[in-house]
Amino acid sequence: MDDGLRAGEDGRTRCWWCGDDAIYVAYHDDEWGVPVHDDVRLFEKLCLEAFQAGLSWLTILRKRTRFREVFAGFDPEVVAGYGDDDVARLLADPGIVRNRAKIEATITNARAYLQLVEDEGSLDAYVWRFAPDETPVPRNPQDIRPISPESTAMSKDLKARGWAFVGPTTVYAFQQAMGLVDDHLVGCWRRGAPKL
Repeated sequence: MDDGLRAGEDGRTRCWWCGDDAIYVAYHDDEWGVPVHDDVRLFEKLCLEAFQAGLSWLTILRKRTRFREVFAGFDPEVVAGYGDDDVARLLADPGIVRNRAKIEATITNARAYLQLVEDEGSLDAYVWRFAPDETPVPRNPQDIRPISPESTAMSKDLKARGWAFVGPTTVYAFQQAMGLVDDHLVGCWRRGAPKL
């Protein structure tokens, strides 16, 4: 696994990080790195990346359906209206990550989203301003960086707009997942592949 690639039972070569877990493999194959331009999906991913901080992404992925249920499909207009009763409800839900700071950050970010859209037109237009001119070309896991100048700039700008839990590493993970960069390893069947 020195090059970070592994052969799956289906004969496809993939990035090492998804292992053999069916949920993770499906996420790798169908979602990670596919360009996304839908505001709600972009908002959802920023929120879930915040919940992921300090945990594995697989943990969040396994809870994603419940997260969507309790956060109204991550509709920013609905979440922006959440109050203390909603925070209490969410803290009592064993199906999600029950972290008060992250729950409150999601509500704060929904409110900040509404202002950002008013200022920029859409989250999509805003986010894609921070896509690099050239995508990375990682040949092994060591080539995959944890941050970039673009993720650092986007993080700084989001924080200035009142967003929380949007550090450069969190933002870079978001950019990888939403296709702003293609960090599939060279040799992975999904690198450069179009949406299925």
